[in-house]
Amino acid sequence: MPDGYGILSLLPPLLAIALSIATRQVFISLAVGIWVGYLTLADWNAFAATIDTLTAFVQVFESPGNTRTILFCLMVGSLITLIQRSGGVDGFVEGIRGLGLANNRRSAGLLATFVGACVFIESSISCLVTGTVGRPLFDRLKMSREKLAYVCDTASAPICILIPLNGWGAYIVAQLADLGVEEPSALLVKSIPLNFYAILSFALLLFVIISGKDFGPMRTAERRARDEGKLLADGATPMVTEEVLAMPRAESTPPRMINMVIPIMVMIAVVLASIAYTGRRDGPEVLPEGFKPAMWSILQHCSGSTSVYWGVFAGCFVGIGMYFFQGIMGLKESVEVALKGAGALVPLGALMILAFTIGRLCGKDGLDTGGYVASLVGQDMPATLITPLLFIASSAIAFSTGTSWGTFAIMLPIALSVAAKVELPPALAVSAVLGGGVFGDHCSPISDTTIVSSMASASDHIDHVRTQLPYALCAGVVASLLYAVSGAIMT
Repeated sequence: MPDGYGILSLLPPLLAIALSIATRQVFISLAVGIWVGYLTLADWNAFAATIDTLTAFVQVFESPGNTRTILFCLMVGSLITLIQRSGGVDGFVEGIRGLGLANNRRSAGLLATFVGACVFIESSISCLVTGTVGRPLFDRLKMSREKLAYVCDTASAPICILIPLNGWGAYIVAQLADLGVEEPSALLVKSIPLNFYAILSFALLLFVIISGKDFGPMRTAERRARDEGKLLADGATPMVTEEVLAMPRAESTPPRMINMVIPIMVMIAVVLASIAYTGRRDGPEVLPEGFKPAMWSILQHCSGSTSVYWGVFAGCFVGIGMYFFQGIMGLKESVEVALKGAGALVPLGALMILAFTIGRLCGKDGLDTGGYVASLVGQDMPATLITPLLFIASSAIAFSTGTSWGTFAIMLPIALSVAAKVELPPALAVSAVLGGGVFGDHCSPISDTTIVSSMASASDHIDHVRTQLPYALCAGVVASLLYAVSGAIMT
């Protein structure tokens, strides 16, 4: 096997992404990209590539984390239909209206953003809660599903990286400690105010919501929703079908806000408790150097997929119990409603399988796409160009592979090495990598955060990517310029 596949390693993800946007056939596009990747690995043997592709789909489930992610996505459909059937959504909308909250587009957008930002402990749960809370409010005010997906996506990963008291922060601290950084926690904290993309993307979200000034495809989507009452574009395929969202309230059941609030609060509480439990269960008895606070050790070793999986299950379980004792649904009907909701999200599960497969294909054991992009970063450039180059390279890796964390693992060693050589402040180099990883993940249609945001908002996935991209690019371009200026000033 050759040492590397060079520019060919970029072909599968770029082909899949380009075909998805051009044809709107996400499943076929991803499958084609994956097959082309395995065709490259098989020395252009089409038969072997086909067998390897089919095998790769099964191998996704060798990872417990992947399996849990797919399962909790299906169970979210169950939770949505149960809440709808119980009258919880209707009660929540009436309750918010009675409190004088979210009575206009601006306040609804700010409320959804605030909720997402507060749940910074895990990006997927942030998207899920934001979508669940925001969707009925946005629908009532004729705000597009694309706008809600943008809120879900931008209030999750950028906030998680800016408030790193979560798995994101612990993972980065662990990476820095492994690279020999003496005070990894302090270095991460110093990088936060220099993480220009995360700051700018969230600031842009607030500006758009407060001012009401959209641009690009999002402006068209908002006008369509406001003037024509179409929450989705003609021909759109939402990640959650209207069959689930339109689940009728049970007969003779009054709308009750608690039927939505309590299951969601239970879900959040169990996620937090599970993070603490799995972090302590799987963490070392003696903390390694660089992890003096026990919190960092817990967050480093916790399982985010396990925590969200348990949390969604607990939300469904508590909801079924509440609705049974209220006489809304018997156990048989509850199971039928839950299965109907899960069944409606089977396409999402298939999409996650494809996304995980192409991510694995582009990893170190496959085409090593990230390694190729990282090799393009030179060490003989002026600091003015080094920092934006680190940002752009990290963005390209995250965009191509759909993972921020994998990007951090690839680029942080390079960033620290380059920073030491050109006497660049380590915090600036680290922030460029972290910001670039979030930027690429924000733009990528094969990112799990992007997919979950589309699902949580019941938006068409490609429409979400297409409408969010101009906002992400604006923040990304400005961030690149700021990194160039900062590199010139700080060296």
